[in-house]
Amino acid sequence: MVKVTFHGHSCFGFQTDKHSIIVDPYLSGNPHAKTKPEDIKVEAVLLTHGHGDHIGDGIEIAKANNAVIIAPFELATFCQEQGAEAHPMHIGGSFDFAFGRVTLTIAHHGSGLSTDKGILYLGNPCGFVVNFEGRNVYHAGDTGLFYDMKLIGEMYPLDLALLPIGSNFTMGIPEAVKAVELLAPNNVIPMHYNTFDVIKQNPEEFISRLPETVKGTVLNVGESFEL
Repeated sequence: MVKVTFHGHSCFGFQTDKHSIIVDPYLSGNPHAKTKPEDIKVEAVLLTHGHGDHIGDGIEIAKANNAVIIAPFELATFCQEQGAEAHPMHIGGSFDFAFGRVTLTIAHHGSGLSTDKGILYLGNPCGFVVNFEGRNVYHAGDTGLFYDMKLIGEMYPLDLALLPIGSNFTMGIPEAVKAVELLAPNNVIPMHYNTFDVIKQNPEEFISRLPETVKGTVLNVGESFEL
């Protein structure tokens, strides 16, 4: 069993009987988050890219838990420079961790962190396919639609896809519906919407447009889904 908990925006926690990880833990600055960074107990923090609403509290959480940050090379190196343990990876690569196998996929987006000295570029953004005990979960990260999603679905038959629908910075609802057609997951959960006015969307509209073969679920912040 994999318990998937939505913490708002693009942040999800994943828990099995023995392991717990979190992806893109944007909690402190998230107006909808209900969980505090100090309440997070994990062995790994996965970061899709370097924007502040995705790095979030990742470095602090990793340090507090003696957890490893898993991210594209440049972002992982930056986290190491901030005192966190990190495991650098890159697009197309896979690695077996205690909690499961992680594969990095492409994502069409940026990866720059705003600082008082300007934008610090932190390499390429990514998505993650994580295999938990035989179940494949795809966290797309921030991305536009791309046709190679079809290859992701073919290579890693997906039990669950987590897809942005907010538009403006990522896919909107029409593009995310097409992404579902390409990925062909068994289940899909929308993310990266309604955190800010500029990405305001109706997730129920997204669910209503899905193929009949795919189960769509809208999670409120703090709610969980089990695979």
